[in-house]
Amino acid sequence: MKEIENITKEGVANLEVFSASLQKLAEKDKNIIVVTSDSRGSGKLMPFAEDYPDQIVEVGIAEQSLVGVAAGLSSAGKKVFAVSPACFLTARSLEQIKNDVAYSDNPVNLIGISAGVSYGALGSTHHSLHDFAVLRAINNLTIVAPADNYETEMAIKLASEMPSPVYIRFGKKAMPTLSENKDFEFGKGRSVRKGKDAVIIATGETVFPALQAAIALEEKNDLQIGVVSMHTIKPLDLEMLDRLSEKYSVILTVEEHSVYGGLGEACASYFLQNKKPVKFRIMGIPDEYTVTGSQLEIFEHYGISEEGISEKVLELIS
Repeated sequence: MKEIENITKEGVANLEVFSASLQKLAEKDKNIIVVTSDSRGSGKLMPFAEDYPDQIVEVGIAEQSLVGVAAGLSSAGKKVFAVSPACFLTARSLEQIKNDVAYSDNPVNLIGISAGVSYGALGSTHHSLHDFAVLRAINNLTIVAPADNYETEMAIKLASEMPSPVYIRFGKKAMPTLSENKDFEFGKGRSVRKGKDAVIIATGETVFPALQAAIALEEKNDLQIGVVSMHTIKPLDLEMLDRLSEKYSVILTVEEHSVYGGLGEACASYFLQNKKPVKFRIMGIPDEYTVTGSQLEIFEHYGISEEGISEKVLELIS
């Protein structure tokens, strides 16, 4: 599509931007410390380790130790980024995240890599479809899923300045620039495309297929569909939800997460409790044994694609 070609620019994996952003921070601040659980390669941290060998700690495949060490360094005044696959970071070390980081108010930046179904063919043991749900229930923790390279760069910069802990999840694939809109702050959704007939609220790597669907619906059905990157799952941008529910009668959420406990249910809870008269649906991974395949194949299977999202929007509008 011509508009997709015009709007998007070639990008790299958000993890690459994460690593480059950390290097910039570490160059000026010796208190920046990275702690990894045998994941410097998959976390794209090899260049960081080469340039700043005294600012990286390797604990091996020991996620609970990873979070404990990170919390200890943070309590000693270091600005810590704890990097590990999201599926293990938010399951094996959930107790340490709750007690050592959030409850103890240590401003650790928890970086969940290869999140969602990024590990694809490795199967359900390596899928992270629970992280939003379990972490939303923990007080004193900001939860972020950047959609593109710009959001990633800004998220790492803001996280390094936060006085409280942050969880940021990243996938593996290259992400294009989705919007020229440069407004970004935690807790504030980012408008990617304006519309009037319906709006899609997406997060992380699902924002791109949502944008593709919006463009296709305008070209094929003459519908103007808004798209929002709700990069911060917690705290949720309630002011934006108010504005969207006043402007649109049809709202669809899309996420690379279980349909239970994530972005969709957070939005649904707010709309219902505040009596917002909207047609609303959640798209995500259903409560079943997840199919095995690449991220793209899994997205296609569950309708998290241009075609699948377009069909769901048309169904809601009609």
